Amino acid sequence: MCGIVGYFGKRKASEILVDGLRRMEYRGYDSAGIACLFDGQIGLVKNAGKIKDLRAGVNASTDASILNATLGIGHTRWATHGPPNELNAHPHLDASGHFAMVHNGIIENYKEVRNGLAQHGVECISDTDSEVLIQLIGYCYQGNLEDAVSEALKKIKGTYGIVVMTDHEPGKLVTARCGSPIVLGIGKDETLVASDASAIIPHTRDAVYLEDFDMAVITDDGVEMLDLQHAPINREVTAMDWEEGAAEKGDYAHFMLKEMFEQPDAIGNAIRGRLDFDMGTAVLSGLDFSPRETALIGRVLVVGCGTSMHAGMVGEYAIEEMAGIPSEVEQAAEFRYRNPIITPTDLVVAISQSGETADTLAAVREAKHKGAIVSGLCNVVGSTIARETGRGVYLHAGPEIGVASTKAFTCQVSVMLMMALKLARTRRMPRHEGEELCGWIERMPELVEKVLTQNDAIKAVAQKYAQCEDTFFIGRGYLFPVALEGALKLKEISYIHAEGYHAAELKHGPIALLQENTPVVALLNNIPGKDKTLGNAEECKARNAPVIAVVSEGDEGVADGFDDVIVVPDCPPCITPVPTVVALQLLAYHIAAARGCEIDQPRNLAKSVTVE
Repeated sequence: MCGIVGYFGKRKASEILVDGLRRMEYRGYDSAGIACLFDGQIGLVKNAGKIKDLRAGVNASTDASILNATLGIGHTRWATHGPPNELNAHPHLDASGHFAMVHNGIIENYKEVRNGLAQHGVECISDTDSEVLIQLIGYCYQGNLEDAVSEALKKIKGTYGIVVMTDHEPGKLVTARCGSPIVLGIGKDETLVASDASAIIPHTRDAVYLEDFDMAVITDDGVEMLDLQHAPINREVTAMDWEEGAAEKGDYAHFMLKEMFEQPDAIGNAIRGRLDFDMGTAVLSGLDFSPRETALIGRVLVVGCGTSMHAGMVGEYAIEEMAGIPSEVEQAAEFRYRNPIITPTDLVVAISQSGETADTLAAVREAKHKGAIVSGLCNVVGSTIARETGRGVYLHAGPEIGVASTKAFTCQVSVMLMMALKLARTRRMPRHEGEELCGWIERMPELVEKVLTQNDAIKAVAQKYAQCEDTFFIGRGYLFPVALEGALKLKEISYIHAEGYHAAELKHGPIALLQENTPVVALLNNIPGKDKTLGNAEECKARNAPVIAVVSEGDEGVADGFDDVIVVPDCPPCITPVPTVVALQLLAYHIAAARGCEIDQPRNLAKSVTVE
């Protein structure tokens, strides 16, 4: 993986390809390249490094295929097999040099395929799993590209999103997907292919999302949709709702900073029209349960990875506390492979910002196979999880470009709270309590705004700890997942070793690691368990570890004697995670900035994790 773009039309392909890759930089990558086809020749430019280096190589090229082509493919690679270098960068050519391909995903049986090709005299030259696929396509070719692609795909195991071209058929692109997203942009006299809508938005709003085992053949006559047996299929053309400017950072130093400051508006969009004050409940039209169907839900299982899993943990607490429904959160990969016990009365909620997370998608399919009620909570409209669940809630957070999730997390929590409210009102929550909670949910944008006004104060705290190499975050109850998320943000973008713990767990081993240069961020907000967490923070202080106390407004005296204090608005326990996590996002951001880290594209990370 990571970014795919293809172009077939009348304009200069190389410019569109490089610009499309630039728009997908946020996904994370370590090498990039393009291949263009003109006058029966394939031209190739690729390198390890950044898009700006690729652009320089393209601009310096004298190859007519690069200069004049109106058809081509491009790729940004996030290494899975083999180090980032020019040889391993995409696009890959087959041994004959007549076929070119870009690929996202993992070919699980690549060693077997490579050995089989070698027995027929076809040798791979890169370290990648991807190369075996284009070598196999070239080997299978008998005069028709889509025949060769489908034949090759039947021989591989794993996931793929691919775009292929050959100089034997210079007026054709073939694309296919299984487990890795592909979207077609349908323009006037041109068609674009991408793994991400951001590469298409500047050119057209009309999109076709491929589903698993779909294949599309793009020619001058338009787009023909087929399955791998060449049977025609229909896929709906949908209108993408992204605004082009939303994927630009404007006057902000980083996308992450911009997206943190967008959170009041993003949360407002996530909750707008979804609160029913008259009935004291939430209106989530994507969860089209009748009150009776809702009342029959016996258990809620939330699946996700990383930040999405942390949001799910907040939802777990809220659903159990408010609705009295047993709830569990599972790491999505673990959910799939441990053969979970699932019943028809279980509601499985899959959370994924991109809607393409491979482990979460696999969990969705497992839950559906076992007969559960399955819903999705995604930010990207038309994403695979959204389509395959067919039931769920969109976040409406807008594009999130920074690899480290910020506004998507707070919107996920917001939607989980509304889901808990909806479930609670069909169970034991009286209307007046529902009305009160509606009021607090509606106020969340205002609470976040108050935290953002403290940006400079939090920056001052961050600069004191920018050179630390280890940090701990502790919290209880609703703030335990916030501690996990705060630690994750810090390690993602600053490369500081950071761990989140339940406050009671710190003394069961990790406290041995505390010393005077190991700060502890203690979440001492005014919620049940605060006094116990305060005692744990005192234990850290007694071992010479500096303590950064996060406290509720009006309760600042709790932090007396600690090294630094961050104040967040006082609010009910279930609401507290939202303003608190924003403070921790700012803390992580300013520490990373002080260390000179590449905040929007942290090393080794990708925005959309489409491999297991």
